[in-house]
Amino acid sequence: MMSSSLLSVLLLSLVSLLQSNNEVNLMFVGDAMQHTPQLTAARQADGSYDYTRCFAHIESDIAWADYAVVNLECPLGGAPYTGYPAFSAPDSYAKQLRESGFDLFLTANNHCLDRRDRGLKRTIAALDSLGIPHIGTYVNDVARQQQVPFITTIKGVRFAFLTYTYGTNGIPVQGGVVVDFIDRARIAADIALARGRGAQVICVCLHWGIEYQLKPVESQRSLADFLVDQGVDLIIGSHPHVVEPMEMRHSARHDKDVLLVYSLGNFISNQNDIDSRGGAMVKVSVTMMGDKPVLHGARYRLFFVQKPSYRGENYVVIPEYRQDLLRPDCRGEFTRFMQRAHDLVTSHNVNVPCED
Repeated sequence: MMSSSLLSVLLLSLVSLLQSNNEVNLMFVGDAMQHTPQLTAARQADGSYDYTRCFAHIESDIAWADYAVVNLECPLGGAPYTGYPAFSAPDSYAKQLRESGFDLFLTANNHCLDRRDRGLKRTIAALDSLGIPHIGTYVNDVARQQQVPFITTIKGVRFAFLTYTYGTNGIPVQGGVVVDFIDRARIAADIALARGRGAQVICVCLHWGIEYQLKPVESQRSLADFLVDQGVDLIIGSHPHVVEPMEMRHSARHDKDVLLVYSLGNFISNQNDIDSRGGAMVKVSVTMMGDKPVLHGARYRLFFVQKPSYRGENYVVIPEYRQDLLRPDCRGEFTRFMQRAHDLVTSHNVNVPCED
């Protein structure tokens, strides 16, 4: 007959196994941009664009995640390719992001209409042709009704991802296309629909806030409170182009923790302000305990964008722990960016520490 102590050990082992099997690792980064100097650096002699080296040093971080999300802040609007203020990036840019490990692209942002409705439609067609899941913009109302909420099953857990933007730089929505704008009634309806369709974990990604502000403004804080009350599990922000505070907030109403990231900053860009020279990746694990998701292990890691110093060199994303990859002329900017970002998050983050 099996002893009670042995039975307890076996039960604990079984519980541990079941928890590890349905632990889902998520990773988020911010704004993937393509300014004119980035296009110049990526352009090859034959007219193609090569981005293979840009993300090579963080691909191990991306590979850690069962699901990785990036904000594509430039339309794939076709040639001629252009940078700020009206972006259009080559399809090979999105292809490299996908090959580097990103699973979901966010397209609802203030630059999604830079090439008007034609560019929005072309972006969707290009992403579809590359087999890249994307959310936030749609060719028409029917497509939105069919595709929202976006629900995907990851290791047996049903996740819903929703995304919305504050605006489109004043460019009107035309041609029947749909951009998901921040609207509380619409967001609440989408959340309810996601829950009704069996989503166990709900993540809302927001393009919000004020550019270059290091702390969230009242509109962000108010909307975050609203979403927590709606019962979402993750709130991930972009747009300010700088890192803003993060917190693991407990929702008393829903008796669970919610991960709130006000801004991840830039993923890759040519911006020059020291606080915009890099960004943060945020990692978190989700485990289902019965029918309730439990978030744990939330942490951030900073990275820096090293710009090219000669023709033939490209922009490279360098994580903080790979200082050996830095050119000597970049060390000062790297140190200043890291110091300022760490000072900010150390002062204001709540239960979202830096990854060792």
